Amino acid sequence: MAGLGKSGALLAMAALTACSGRGNDGAPPRANDPIPVEQIESFIAVPVEADLGNLATALERRLPHRLWQIDQPGQACVPSRRIDIGIATIKTPTVRCRIVGEVTRGQLRLTGAGEQITLAMPLNAVVRAEDIGGVLQRETATATAMAHAVIRIDLAQDWTPRGTIDIRYDWQDAPHIDFLGQRIEFAQAADRELRPIIARLERELPGEIGKLQVRQQIGRAWQTAFTSVSLNPENPPVWMRITPHQLRYGGYRIERGRLQLNLGLTATTETFIGQRPADPAPTPLPPLAPLQRESGRLSFFIPVIADYRQLQPVLLNALERRSRRPFDVPGLGPVRAKFEKVTLYGTTGGRIAVGVTFAAQDSEGERADGTVWFTGTPVNDAGSRRVGIAGLEITGTTDMTGGDLLLQLANAPGVDSFIAAALAQDFERDFEELLAKVRRAIAEKREGPLVIRADIDQVSTGKLRAAGQGLYLPVRLTGTAAVSLSPSG
Repeated sequence: MAGLGKSGALLAMAALTACSGRGNDGAPPRANDPIPVEQIESFIAVPVEADLGNLATALERRLPHRLWQIDQPGQACVPSRRIDIGIATIKTPTVRCRIVGEVTRGQLRLTGAGEQITLAMPLNAVVRAEDIGGVLQRETATATAMAHAVIRIDLAQDWTPRGTIDIRYDWQDAPHIDFLGQRIEFAQAADRELRPIIARLERELPGEIGKLQVRQQIGRAWQTAFTSVSLNPENPPVWMRITPHQLRYGGYRIERGRLQLNLGLTATTETFIGQRPADPAPTPLPPLAPLQRESGRLSFFIPVIADYRQLQPVLLNALERRSRRPFDVPGLGPVRAKFEKVTLYGTTGGRIAVGVTFAAQDSEGERADGTVWFTGTPVNDAGSRRVGIAGLEITGTTDMTGGDLLLQLANAPGVDSFIAAALAQDFERDFEELLAKVRRAIAEKREGPLVIRADIDQVSTGKLRAAGQGLYLPVRLTGTAAVSLSPSG
């Protein structure tokens, strides 16, 4: 018997129970400490999206369809040339004309990839040379081009979006006139004419980007992330409370016509057992901070709990089976025992208390009954979910009558190891069941407008502990996680 010799135990118990009297002070004190709450920092991805279709519609309204007009009278359509006619060289006159026309645009198309939003703007030019030297009435040229406005978005410290725009264009066939064997081009005005249009568009772009409500969605995601998520609905109820601290920005990408912001939420995750904890009080949206590491890592703690009440019948059944044959007690010979009740609870010092109520009778007919109390420390190997009981020893008795027969039986060789073995609990099945429930709960969990999606990829077990609420195995889970706002939220 670990920690207490047989003779020492008998002397101590005799003093406690006065042998033939009845004692009621031998039960170990009950612990009332709860399962401790572990706070773990997590870094959760927060994808915020905006539909760029609205931006294309807004820009369509902003840009005029007729981009510019051309009216340039007195242009040198055919310059003067010197011609050798054999007997002399003559100089032809400059042929003057009036160049008129316009450049219009077609329907805008907004596309994007990576961090680049591209606004495609078809251009159509019609240019005419009129009153050509008073000889020809009109020559007409047409041309088409595709202008590409490249838009880039940034977020200010207060999460307000802003944008810049740059334009390039490629004429498929630059507007020109073929006149008297000479090509006259009219594309030089494009940059000059488009520049003020793009400048105005750049001034108005932040306002249009603001209509995507990016900042409002970021704010809603931040506010609604102050919540508690059910990890297990019952046996026991387990909750994870999320308390955000910082929201970080790591750029954006364009995918399938949607603007997707890469945000990382730094938050504390706490685990509670029992009733749903109160949601943490939301704080104002903090200033933008840069994202310096990968977002989307979630860590949280869950306890795999063995309810003491569930262990009581397990030990009682084991003792009843053992009692079918007598116990060999040194000095007394065979002793018969009838086990009536087992009481289990957490006591001080991280130990469990085991009260065994039974009656015993030796070969000479001497009888005794009462409750003998043991205490021991639950243990497990690193990473193991197999529970053992170390240092099990007798610490007291209650309601004992009939001398020290019960103590002698309790101190008989192998009794303590038998009780310890019967109390050994394999958490593997409980663990797998709870883990399966947690995986289902957080695969896609909706809490109001917030949708939480997570996938567990790493599991580690901690050190066993006996607390007032039960014998529990702490388990830390890590994986990938993202929170987003539901469309109807």
